[in-house]
Amino acid sequence: MMNGILVINKEQGFTSRDVINILNKKLDTKKIGHTGTLDPIATGVLVVCVGRYTKLVDKITSYDKEYVATIELGKRTDTLDSTGHILEESESVRVDNSVLINTLHSFLGKSKQEVPAYSAIKIDGKKLYEYARNNECIELPKREIEIKEIELLKNEKGFITFRTVVSKGTYIRSLIRDICKSLNVLGTMSSLERTRQGNFKISGAVTLEDIDKNNDQLLQLEDIFDCPFYEMNEEEYFKFVNGVKLEIEENSPYLLLKYQNQVVALSEKKEGYYKTVFRNI
Repeated sequence: MMNGILVINKEQGFTSRDVINILNKKLDTKKIGHTGTLDPIATGVLVVCVGRYTKLVDKITSYDKEYVATIELGKRTDTLDSTGHILEESESVRVDNSVLINTLHSFLGKSKQEVPAYSAIKIDGKKLYEYARNNECIELPKREIEIKEIELLKNEKGFITFRTVVSKGTYIRSLIRDICKSLNVLGTMSSLERTRQGNFKISGAVTLEDIDKNNDQLLQLEDIFDCPFYEMNEEEYFKFVNGVKLEIEENSPYLLLKYQNQVVALSEKKEGYYKTVFRNI
């Protein structure tokens, strides 16, 4: 079985589930999971865990994400992006750069964000988009999010493009809705690219077509985690395979454990000991 991580550059028009289904066939395995949904309109970094690396899904999902998003002014849609039904239109207006920059910066930090009506969040066992499609009114839940970085990239001809770094669970569509509300203008998301998730960058991503040409894009522990290596002796390896915490004279919060020159695990330091958080054997 293949084991490792793929950083896919998702194309527009595919759901994250579509990508997994395609990879199931290409790699001939069902043990695959992604680490953060991208809507069909969105492109960019989709980190996919294969084989035993699916145990890292929750860890990688928690990483910060960087996006480049574009707002089309003058429209408001039910889905909060350009794929939805237009609810309201107006003449496109010019937003002053200084006002726009100040507004964007006002979203920095932690806040409660209302999730979109068209999302897969479940309430009473039913997804929100199912309520929306049936025109059923329901109170939309709010989540605590954090906007860590945000900057204006372009503001011209009725379109605003910005870059942002956000915490897990942040909806960029909802952020755009709230930005437009603060500016007192109509606007909807017209494009979105995830450029980074944790240390996984768009520059290192591969397309689905690349997988057909070469299966060597699978990343291993040493490619993923930037932390020191530690070569275990036989006694330490015996403790490791039996689940015993290791007392190692290192200060790094994480170590890549090696035995006989092979990377076998990622270990985290807790209370003076190193405890294995992922085994690669």
